[in-house]
Amino acid sequence: MKKLLFILSCFFISYTGFSQTNAATDNRPEFVKDPTIPNFTIYKAPDSTIYTNHDLKKNKPTLLMIFSPECGHCQNETSELTKYIDHFKNVQIVMVTWLPYTEMMAFYHNFKIAQYPEITMGWDKKDFFLPYYHVQMYPDLVAYDRHGKYVNSFSGVIKLEDVVKALNQ
Repeated sequence: MKKLLFILSCFFISYTGFSQTNAATDNRPEFVKDPTIPNFTIYKAPDSTIYTNHDLKKNKPTLLMIFSPECGHCQNETSELTKYIDHFKNVQIVMVTWLPYTEMMAFYHNFKIAQYPEITMGWDKKDFFLPYYHVQMYPDLVAYDRHGKYVNSFSGVIKLEDVVKALNQ
């Protein structure tokens, strides 16, 4: 009986060892594998109307900014962005947060986002953006060209000159 258990154990151990493959696993984030603007739905400030990727203007570069209203870097980046908005006149900017709508609206009013027609701010109620873009630090900016193809991403402390260069490639 012990010999039979030993033989069966050896068989199962060797079977599981041979069942492993050497196939390469593609660990790249989804937004890099499929470099087009994904399908998304957000609730737009100030009236919580639904806004999707289908509402984006055609033939215009897109800058997605995933942010936290309480993040100091996000606040600084938004100040810089609005200060140098002329560099983004031909870009549609979509600012997205997963935090509560009320916090987003306080940020929206504090930074007077309504004054900037290039910027659309929305609430990501379904928490789509964080896992899709593998956000590790805020703000997280993702640039797409005028054809909706991924160009580059930026995280944390960001130089707006680098973002402008990426969008104008």
